[in-house]
Amino acid sequence: MMNDKSSGPYSKNSAVLLWFAWIFGFGGVHRIYLGKPVTGVLYLLTWGLFGVGQVLDLVRLGGMVERANAKELRAGRGPHGLLAKQNSIGLLPQGPTGDPEELARLKLLAAAAKHGNALSVTQGVMATGKTFKEVEKLLDQMAKSGYVGIDNDPTTGAVVYTFGELS
Repeated sequence: MMNDKSSGPYSKNSAVLLWFAWIFGFGGVHRIYLGKPVTGVLYLLTWGLFGVGQVLDLVRLGGMVERANAKELRAGRGPHGLLAKQNSIGLLPQGPTGDPEELARLKLLAAAAKHGNALSVTQGVMATGKTFKEVEKLLDQMAKSGYVGIDNDPTTGAVVYTFGELS
């Protein structure tokens, strides 16, 4: 189940509030908010697929928010959608960062926040899609720059990179 401190621009609380617009004849507003404008307009025109789709969405809303946030992270928009907002007003004309390594570092940061502010190389590979060697190099560079610390997992003994500023 998702909590209020989601790692992405979409909040479950906001989605639920928008879901309630259905009561006033505005079904599907929550879908538009979650980046599904086509089905959102369909719901709007059919009063939430005659109420059936709207009720089903209430049950599935947590997963819908998680998927929308995951989609934003895969697009490289960071854990809180800040880069997406900057891009939408033209502050970043070359894409999210213009630098693939910086984008990978942002993905590592988001993954660390999701994993309790510590990250193994394996988790970094899963988050970025890069090779073990590339992820280890990025994390080592971040450690040398003072952005992360290096520790061992108390249970497994594996090397973990700690993101103390996220605490």
